[in-house]
Amino acid sequence: MDLSKMKNDRKLYLCRWYFRAGFACLPFLWFVNTLWFFSEAFRKPTFEEQSSIKKYVVLSGVGAAVWLAALVAWTVVFQTHRVAWGETADYMSFIIPSGIP
Repeated sequence: MDLSKMKNDRKLYLCRWYFRAGFACLPFLWFVNTLWFFSEAFRKPTFEEQSSIKKYVVLSGVGAAVWLAALVAWTVVFQTHRVAWGETADYMSFIIPSGIP
């Protein structure tokens, strides 16, 4: 998508839409929102909608970082404690590794 061809009010609308859609457990949208609108928020000359876009870009970046940290934490905990959790972990696993029981 070429943001340079869009009007500033449409940029704000799109940025806000991606931010709100990220709350539907879609943190990838927050990541994309941060990448797409970073230069609009921080590198372009000042325009009226820039402060709102900047707010949504920062919040999207924070949201994506929190989701990433939670995902990494869950992966580490699950991988290190899977055997100790027994059948409960087996029910959560898609693929049950073979090896030492």
